[in-house]
Amino acid sequence: MTKLFVGGFPLDFTELDIAMLVGFHGDISTIKIVRDKKTRICKGYAFLEMVSEEGAERAVEALDGTTVSGRELAVKIREDKPAPKPRFVSKFNGPRDEERKKRPRKQF
Repeated sequence: MTKLFVGGFPLDFTELDIAMLVGFHGDISTIKIVRDKKTRICKGYAFLEMVSEEGAERAVEALDGTTVSGRELAVKIREDKPAPKPRFVSKFNGPRDEERKKRPRKQF
């Protein structure tokens, strides 16, 4: 599955409108329109999962930069980022006692 970012569409677009716009270029698995948490108003961008990479590339070539209802669309293939490393290590997730490096003792 290939993920797409679709931005710049009119705020009154629904999932069905986006599916009709992008669906000509390939099969869509999921559509997620990003909305404001409080008002539930569309923020003007969405994420799609396309079944095939070829369909996603065709959608990018055909729709990126086109104008819909006076607004310019931005359609890009979303690259998956690796998961961030944890900022801290608890004593339970750290190295075991036998793996821990010990400081040398002072000789008297």
